[in-house]
Amino acid sequence: MNSFKIIFDRDTWQEIFGSIQKNKVRTIITIIGVLWGIFIYITLSGAAKGLDNGFERAFENVAMNSLFVWAQSTSVPYDGFKIGRRPTLKIQDVDLLRKRVPEIKYIVPRNSRGSFSGGSPANIVRGTNSGNYAIYGDFPEFRKISTQQIYDGGRFINEEDIKNNRKVCVIGERTFTDLFESNENAIGEYIRIDNVYFKVIGILVFRQGSPFDSDSDVFIPFTTFKTLYNTGDEVGWFNIAAYENADVIKVEEDIKQTLKMIHRVSPIDKRAFGSFNLGEVFNNIIGFARGMTFLSLIVGIATIIAGVIGIGNILLISVKERTRELGVRRALGATPGEVRAQIILESVFLTVVAGILGIILGAFVLATINYFTVDLKDFPYTNPTVPISFVIGALLIMVTLGTLIGLIPAQRAVSIKPIDALREE
Repeated sequence: MNSFKIIFDRDTWQEIFGSIQKNKVRTIITIIGVLWGIFIYITLSGAAKGLDNGFERAFENVAMNSLFVWAQSTSVPYDGFKIGRRPTLKIQDVDLLRKRVPEIKYIVPRNSRGSFSGGSPANIVRGTNSGNYAIYGDFPEFRKISTQQIYDGGRFINEEDIKNNRKVCVIGERTFTDLFESNENAIGEYIRIDNVYFKVIGILVFRQGSPFDSDSDVFIPFTTFKTLYNTGDEVGWFNIAAYENADVIKVEEDIKQTLKMIHRVSPIDKRAFGSFNLGEVFNNIIGFARGMTFLSLIVGIATIIAGVIGIGNILLISVKERTRELGVRRALGATPGEVRAQIILESVFLTVVAGILGIILGAFVLATINYFTVDLKDFPYTNPTVPISFVIGALLIMVTLGTLIGLIPAQRAVSIKPIDALREE
């Protein structure tokens, strides 16, 4: 109870501020040490979170545990075949992959022309307007791996389109702008794709910052693509998503080994099938962000401890300088608990003030970074913030450290005998 009285006692705070004013420069320098520690912690943690948020925004419409697999050329002779043979992925591979790799949640065969898989772009005409655009042959399941947002009134490819080889298409925003007037409703209208008429059933909402999509992509049913370009059972590449708890790196390796078995490729051939593992990229990003947060915690706490030790040293010097004053207080009836509580309160006060100033400065720096990166499109970075729980935790650590370090000068003050203190010159 006496401790609470001391905390709210006006004379106590007058003595604390009086002590601080006597050692202004020394106190400010020491406070800066603690302030710098919490500032480093806040800024580094916020910067790591901004990077994490940026990648989440860039890939928010793509399954985090997804990967892409395509055929390349062999580099090892095997089963009578020479090197340089290019295996051809088939639609029949899907069933075998599902059986051999049970961790696969979704697998979508895809074909295209005018994109990274090769082939000339499709020539698309409507009236007097025309252009060349990348065209994709897809299944409805593609939207389960990469979410495609469609403008109101439209839709994506469905199962009936696949079964009936319908000549329907979904176009991108730029394709719509190039071929239609701004006040036109493209849904239900017809465009000519490589001299074949297709009905527009949807317009894609373009996603800024997406690394895989273009605002001019055109999507048609996989079976219709097969008929239009005579691709047979060939597949350009597979989009695959593993279950959430699966090891996506192992899934990638199992898929490649299964494809090698299907297409009679040497098990040790590392070039026959290419892949891009988005799940691995995500795991690396998350690991990097966590590493940055952990590093900021270690560096911040180490700097805070150094600053708090400095506060303890200041208080030790202050106690020595105030020996006579403390002796008078003890002679006038101040209990050891009251003297101890005042010194500890001064230590905690300086630590908390430094911590709050560091948090404010760190928040200001993060707000400045956010201001200059809010519209950044070329680099995945957005909204650098620190969870409030981290900030509160840091403050609690600082209060604890301030209390512990304050015990040393407090005990020194209590150990002073009143008679000895009054004799000191």
